[in-house]
Amino acid sequence: MDHLRYFRGLGTRQVECAIVGTGGFGRSFLSQARRVPGLVCRVAVDRDAGIAASALESVGYAPDRIAACADAAAATAAWEAGQAIAAADLAVVAHLPVEVVLEATGDPEAGTRHARMAIEAGTHVVMVTKETDSVVGPILARMATGRGVVCSPVDGDQPSLLIGLITWAQAIGLTIIGAGKSSEYDFVFDPATDRITSNGVTVPAPGFGGWIDAGGRPWADVVQARARLARLPQRAVPDLCEMVVVANALGMGPDRPDYHAPIARITEIADLMAPVADGGLLRGNGPLDVFNCLRLPGEPSFAGGVFVTVACDDDDSWQMLREKGHVVARNGRTAMIGIPRHLLGLEAATTVFEAALLNVSSGTAHPRPMMDLTAHADVDLTAGRLLVAEGHHHTIDGVSGRMMPAQVLGDEAPIPYYLLSGCRLKRDVPAGRIIRCGDVDLDEGSEMYRLRIAQDAVTDWD
Repeated sequence: MDHLRYFRGLGTRQVECAIVGTGGFGRSFLSQARRVPGLVCRVAVDRDAGIAASALESVGYAPDRIAACADAAAATAAWEAGQAIAAADLAVVAHLPVEVVLEATGDPEAGTRHARMAIEAGTHVVMVTKETDSVVGPILARMATGRGVVCSPVDGDQPSLLIGLITWAQAIGLTIIGAGKSSEYDFVFDPATDRITSNGVTVPAPGFGGWIDAGGRPWADVVQARARLARLPQRAVPDLCEMVVVANALGMGPDRPDYHAPIARITEIADLMAPVADGGLLRGNGPLDVFNCLRLPGEPSFAGGVFVTVACDDDDSWQMLREKGHVVARNGRTAMIGIPRHLLGLEAATTVFEAALLNVSSGTAHPRPMMDLTAHADVDLTAGRLLVAEGHHHTIDGVSGRMMPAQVLGDEAPIPYYLLSGCRLKRDVPAGRIIRCGDVDLDEGSEMYRLRIAQDAVTDWD
């Protein structure tokens, strides 16, 4: 596809946007926006205006051309003077004539508020904060449509990229067997030391070398042995969160709530993400899953990319493709097609242009609440405990995720993972149990709670 032709408005005007949250994603977008013809991002918002100003300066804005604005009047004056603008609250800049707001705080409650404010101002929203999207994404998209704008997932993160890959495969008539992504951090096995490193942590893995090559052994045995020998976390809440966004866009889901999440080499995905009847792991119709990319030092990574596995419906065609280097299962029945990248803010411009120039989402037009990321107690949790999502991955200590069919909020319903953040337990929850809405004091004043109630009340998603 010729992207310059697709974005036919490029060259005729500039798209002005604002970034909310100037961490890793936000700063990478600010930097790349300086290089993208037809795109300007001179408005940055963070919890402190000084943080936003520092991000703007770090990507090349001169300090004397950055205005730290505390109110709307100051922001208006700075805009008219052509300055870059730093603010501590989206409310300070929401009135400015930007066309697209990128929400990249990673804070579920703040993300909800910012998306709602931007939509009400008639501004497109690019929702980088998957934590918000996993709980109230469908209602935000519906609200945006009602205002004539879009609320979209972002190219540069896996949900949008996987939605694109799945629908591309469907458009060209491929039969999808499974789909998903590689987890954020590879499992790098060093045969010289019998050690595995992942996410900066290195552990001994004696005996793992005997399983680096599956040989002719059953895949279930290979997966179990690797999981047992690699004493590192193998399931991550952010991975499940991202797949919820895909599920709500396309009506797909996993075949088990916590995924299979095998430790696997890239060349094995066509075998593993295949039906049980063909020797793989999957049951059901096209389930979503995640794999932990296993590689040796110096070997290429899947780079947190996305994949589909498809049926090899014509033996001759797929034998030809196997000979060209495509990943085909050893039994020849399944093939893997992947995009081994996600470039964060470096590729987000395509979503910005789709919204501003074409008024379309990089995801689906009308996501529906099909699945929830729910909260699972991994340890005994005592009444009175405050549960807060924190850290780089925005996870709750002692609580993992499970992907389950979405339910209307109620005492017996599993609580969505990021609706749980900031809540205090009303009663003990033993290890091994899903946390229910009735187990916690829900903050009924939060924007996320109010929007989730509104989402649950919708009956005409079709």
